[in-house]
Order: sequence, then structure tokens, then C-alpha cells
Amino acid sequence: MPDSTAAGAGIAALALDTVQRRPREAITIAQRVLTTRHVDDDARSTAERAIGLALRELNDLTGALHHLRRAVRAAESARTRALARMSLGYVLATAGRTSAALRAVTAALPELTGADAGRARMQRGVVLHYRGRYDEAVRDYGLAIDIAQRAGDLLLEARARNNRGLLNAHRGGNGDVDDLTRAASIFGELGLDLAAADARWNGGIAAGRRGDIAGALRRFAAVGEEYHRLAVPRPALLLDRFELLLSVPLVDEATEVAAAAVDELRRRGMASDLAEALLAQARAALLAGDLDTATEAAAAARTRFRRQGRRIWAAFARHVELRAEFRRGTRTAALFAAMVRTADQLDATGWPDPAQLTRIDAGLLASALGRVDRAAELFGTVARTRGRGTAPRRAQGWYAQALWHRLRGDEAAAARALRRGLAVLDRHRTSLGATELRANSGAYGQELAAEGLDIAVRAGAPARVLAWAERWRATALRNRPALPPDDAELVTALAELRLVSGLLEDAVLTGRPVRVLRGRQARLEHRIRDLTRLVTGATTTPAPPRVGELADRLGPRVLVELFVHGDRLGAVVVADGRASLHDLGPSAEATRLARWHRFGLRRLIVTGDSTAARTGAAHAAAALDRQLFDPLRRRLADRPLVIVPVGALHAVGWAGLPTCAGRAVTVAPSATAWLAAAQQQTWAGTPTLASGPRLPAGAVEVKRLAEVLPTARLLTGSNATAEALTAALDGAPMVHIAAHGTFRADNPQFSTLELADGPLFAYEWERIARPPGCVVLSACESGLSGVRPGDEIMGFAAVLLALGTRCLIATVLPVPAEPTTELMVDLHLRMHAGAEPAQALAAAQRAFVATGDHTASATAAAFVCLGAG
Repeated sequence: MPDSTAAGAGIAALALDTVQRRPREAITIAQRVLTTRHVDDDARSTAERAIGLALRELNDLTGALHHLRRAVRAAESARTRALARMSLGYVLATAGRTSAALRAVTAALPELTGADAGRARMQRGVVLHYRGRYDEAVRDYGLAIDIAQRAGDLLLEARARNNRGLLNAHRGGNGDVDDLTRAASIFGELGLDLAAADARWNGGIAAGRRGDIAGALRRFAAVGEEYHRLAVPRPALLLDRFELLLSVPLVDEATEVAAAAVDELRRRGMASDLAEALLAQARAALLAGDLDTATEAAAAARTRFRRQGRRIWAAFARHVELRAEFRRGTRTAALFAAMVRTADQLDATGWPDPAQLTRIDAGLLASALGRVDRAAELFGTVARTRGRGTAPRRAQGWYAQALWHRLRGDEAAAARALRRGLAVLDRHRTSLGATELRANSGAYGQELAAEGLDIAVRAGAPARVLAWAERWRATALRNRPALPPDDAELVTALAELRLVSGLLEDAVLTGRPVRVLRGRQARLEHRIRDLTRLVTGATTTPAPPRVGELADRLGPRVLVELFVHGDRLGAVVVADGRASLHDLGPSAEATRLARWHRFGLRRLIVTGDSTAARTGAAHAAAALDRQLFDPLRRRLADRPLVIVPVGALHAVGWAGLPTCAGRAVTVAPSATAWLAAAQQQTWAGTPTLASGPRLPAGAVEVKRLAEVLPTARLLTGSNATAEALTAALDGAPMVHIAAHGTFRADNPQFSTLELADGPLFAYEWERIARPPGCVVLSACESGLSGVRPGDEIMGFAAVLLALGTRCLIATVLPVPAEPTTELMVDLHLRMHAGAEPAQALAAAQRAFVATGDHTASATAAAFVCLGAG
């Protein structure tokens, strides 16, 4: 009997020791104890405790609580019962029942000594951490580490360091790197692979909190593979990925991840993490401008946090509710008081970022209510943070400093502060490297640039308006993306995605099941996004060009840069060395007319010529033309135009507007980007003509163009592969591609051109060492771009212009084959005769209009010259 009792105790201890290594195996071992006769109660309690903790690792909280309560009831000795209560408290906290958790762990403390007391202190720190009592949690973690070091308990030290490091990372404190690195090292020495992975994942969180996005992504990717190898689900880790995505911010993807986290955590009954997921959903919705969802999700999160006794988390949720209410236009003293109170609560518990944002909104509200002194006080408080913290936090500090100066009427000082804030964000942006991250990071500069623009517009200074419009616009295109050309893993993933996409299309066309292929496609796209985001950059952002510099390069051309000021659309016109400022009316009206115009052109192209289609397109074109160009007409005369659009106007078919018809028009994402493209050298060498599959007219088009360009290299049939075309682009003077194209609005970098071996993705062209001089894409919607805050564009145009391509001729609408071929032949005949691309395109479009064929004219209007034609 004594031998079997001792054996049972040893097996139970083994089960407990196996939990962190192999939780499923730990359950099997513990069940052997429970099915063995003549095992004492303490051994049974330990076995039940092992099963409960293993189920916690596997996210079965209901089962975990059941077995841990059984562990408490089964225990015979006070020590064993206290250890079971300690574990029960930990899982209760995970389930959101933090009051009960704190009672359980606190009750266990008096019965424990030595390393056991250290473990209880650490678990009490976890519960205090959940409840937002951060200083007390750090103190208990520190006591646990001291006890562990005296007792020589490496496992306890590692766990306490891991928890303290994670808490300090969230609070922005010091010491997180040393704690997390040491924890991962100890776990690794002890053979606790799962715990070591958790510590390394927490290191990724800490890197993200420091603003090292690429470093965080690298850690998450590596540890994610380790979790997959260990076959252990970690749904709560979606929240860490959400935080990283929102820090860029990749708003659409963050919204998707938050929604997935809410669904998964609700399904698993993980109440504590579910409340945080609802808060994540609210924060993403607020940033996306979805105020109803933000309010609803934040209120649901706040209710859950209050039930769980997590007052500070409830204050965070309240912060989102209040900011959503402010953005709805509410301007009341009650809202102001609630904002100030919530900001103070957040600040007092080490949550400076939401406190800072709430104080800025409260200051703006106080100013609107006429409480100028109170507004200045709030702005001044935030302004003191401009020298510390992450780049977005420092930039917000400079924004508050500018608002403080404006309250005192010192516009010049305000403008200097705004420039300092944008410079901080510029440096941060260049560190991101990857085009996608840099393009989306423009959201952080929106308020600063808008404030600077407001100062310049109110001063009536066109040159300063141009400078402010440029300072925030399309800055991701000012430097070549830092993607290495020899990233073998990325090349492999793209090739696999090309294969899977081709199989998926075949399955759709033949009516076969596609669920498995769609899953593979989604996983590959996720992997490719992560790989492209790992790149870091080291370039600087050039200053916006001056009016004189632009005028020298423009020559006879006229630059029209559009911008939004409040709810008005404005334009800066640069011609003959002089800039002028113009109001063009409501920006919402221009957006509406632009969409109406696109609809009219599309209707003419797709449905064919009809009186209704022709009349609708003509009315839309005339109305949009009047709003955009009537106020500018005297300055434009009949000269060539360089147009810098804004927002939805990036998708306009400009040649379809009366003012632009027959006129050389170049469209650029910014004046800075146009100037850079205009200064690019043109390559000597052999042009390339390529056609994709399933497009007979494409092969005909290339054959006819070969007669115009007899020295051109031809890529047709099975030779027109993604690799061959990408190689041909490198250093080519001109490349023409006739292929099916697909624009991906959800992620424009996955927009495709269909080639012999499958789709070629916009991502792939970032690997080109020497950009082609001119690219012509006669593929549907190949000139469309995804537009992000700051008029950052994404898609084929963004990739090519960032690389240094001088100009791109492409379409912003679907186009039919036959008229497209005729237009392309005419275009190349004119370019081959010496005309500049924009001039050649305008002349070819004018010739189409002269035929009187309205469908052909609409097809011609779908083509735009991007860059510096």
C-alpha cells in the first residue's frame, strides 16, 4: 500500500510537470492516477489539478474549472488544498471571474511557504494584472522572483519573469526585454517548449509596443510555427496580432482579426479574453469611422469588464465610447467632464496612449465650448509627452503642442510643431520598410497634416498650402521599397499561390468544390503578407518640392493639385512659376460626381451605345468638369495638365471630361512623385511585348504591335510566365502587356495580371532591381489603386512608381478587346514617332472620339497616363 501510494504521488507530480510540455499527455498521465486504487487524496488532488491546468492550456475553461474544484475538495493536507486553490484562482481569472479568483489565491497564501508561496504570489500577481491593479501585480511578481532565486526554483523564476515582462511591455515600462529573454532561456533549458514559445511570443508583443513592427512580425511568425508544431491552440493570441495591426494601422485587417477573436473566444467561453476582443472590435471600428459598431462593442466590453471587476479596462472601453460620441458631433459639458475623468483614470493606472487621445478630444471640446484656458491646460499636458514613447505618441504630443499654440494665436509656432510631429512619423515610416506598412501608416499623420493645411488655407498662401498637401501625401512612394530581391521563402510562397490560384479558377469554371483551395489561398496570402512586412527600411523622406522647382520642370504644363479642407475641395494651380489657390466646392459632391461618371463610362463600355447610357455619361462628365475646372479655366488655357487627385478622384477617367479631352494629361499621386518620375532616366535597349492566356485579342494585339516595334522581344503563349516577364521588366525601356487583369480592393498588392503559369501579383514587381522606363497595361482596371489615408496608393501603379518607373499607361475601368487593340496600336505608332506618352495617348483618344463611336470613346477614356508622361 505505501508503495502504490508513493507511486501515485509520483505519477501525479509527473502529470503536473508535463502540463507545459505536452498538455494532452499530462491529462493521460493524470487519469492513470485517478483510475488507480489505493492512491491517497493528495495525489488525487494533484492529478485533478494537472488535468485542470492542462485543459486551461487547451482553452477548455469549463473543464478546467470542474477539475480544479475537484482538486480543492479532494485535498487532504492544507498545502495541497492551497496549491489547488492557487490554480483555481488563475483559471477563474482567465474566465473573467476576477473577484472569486483573488479570494481563492489570497486564501491560499497563509498555508504556503518557500517556493510554494512564491508560486502563489505569482498567481496573485496574475489576478491583480487582470484586474488592472498593475503596481500591486508588479510587486507580487517581484516577490515571486526573489523567492524563486532564494529557493533555486528556475521554473517559478521564469514564469514570474515572463508575466512581469509582459505587464511592463503593455505599460511601456523598462525591463521587459531582460525579463522575457531570461524567461524564454530558462524555459528552454528546462525543456518546456510551450512555455518558451509563450515567452518568445510575449517578446513580440514587447517589440510591437516599442514600435519595432518588423521585429514583432518576425517573432510572431516564428512562434506561430512553433505553436503549430506543438498542436496547441492559442485563440487569445489573435488579440496580440490585432494590437500589432492596429499600431501600423492596418485597419481592415485589424477589424477582421478582432471579429475572428470575438467569435472564437465566445465559442470557447473565455470571458476575460472575450471582453478584450470586444474592446478590440470597438477600437478598430472607431478608427474605421464606424461609430455605431464602436459604441455598441465598447459598451458590451465595458459591461463585461465591470462584472469582472476590471475597472481600468472598463475605463478603456469608456474612452472608446466617449471618442465615438465626440466624433458624432456631440458638444456638451457632460461629455467633456466624462472625457477628463476617464483620461485621469487611464493615466493613473499606466495607460498613457488612450489617456492622451482622450485629452486631445477633451481639449478640442473645451475649445468649442469656449473654455479656452481649460483647453490649453489639457493640450499642455499632452504636449509634455512629445519627447518620449512610441512615434505615434510623440507625434500626438507635437499635435497637442500645435493646438496649444493656435489657442494663443501663434500660427507660425503651431506650424513648426506640426512639422516636427510629421518628421517623427516620417522617420517611423521609413523604419517599416514594406510598402504596405508604409502606405497604411499615413493614418497617423492625418490630424497633423489637416491642421497644417488649415493654417495655410486660412492664411491664403498657395505655396504653403501646396507644401502642406504634399507633406502628408503619398510619402510611401518617395522612396523605393526595401524588399530584398533574393527572399527565397517569399518567392516560393508566391509561386505556390500562383499555382493554387490557377487551380482555384479552374475549379470555379468547371463547377468543382473550392473550399479547400480557398483555404489554401487565404493561408498563403496571409503568409506572403507577413513575409513582405518583415523588411526594414533605412531611407529618409525628401522634403516636398518648392513652387520654383516644380515650375522649372513643368515648362508649359500646368499642375493642378487637389486637396480636401474640412468639407471643401480645393486646388493649388502651378503655372508659369506662380501658384494660386482655388475653392472647388463641396468635396462630397465631387466624390459623388466622380462615381456617377465612372458608372456612366462603365455602362457605355459594358452594355454598348444607347441613348440612356450616352446621356448619363455626358451629364456626369459635364457636371464633374464644371466643378473641377470652371474655377481654374483662365489659368489652364489649352496647356498640358499634371493632375494630383484626392480620394475617389484617383479613379476618374480624365479623358472623358470635356476640359481634358484631347489634351495631354498626366496623373500623379503627388507633386513630389511626379517630379521624381520626371527626373528618372530612360533606358536604352529592347522593348518587350507580352500577352496572357485566354485572351485571343491580346495575342493579336502583340502581333500587330510587333509590326510597329520590330526589334521588340515577344513573350507569348507558354513563354509569357511571371518569371520571364518580371525579368524582362528589369531595365527595359518599354514594356507592353496585354492580359486579363484583376484589381483586389481588399489588398491591392494582390492585384493580378494573368500569365501562362498563373497570376502575377503586384507584390512580385517590388523585387525588380532596375525599373522599366514606361509600362503599358492593356488589362482591365490595371490602373486602379487602393487609396489609403494620405492619398497613399497601392497596386501596380504604386509598385512601379515607387521603383522609379517614369510612366504607366493603364485603365481604370474594364475594357473590351477590339477597340483596346486599335487604341494601343495608335498609341505606339505615335510614341514610336517621338511623341511623349501623355501626348500620344491624348492624340489616340482624340482620334477615337472623332469616329463618333461612343463605346470606343468610353474605352479610350478609361486609359490614363500615370507618373510623368
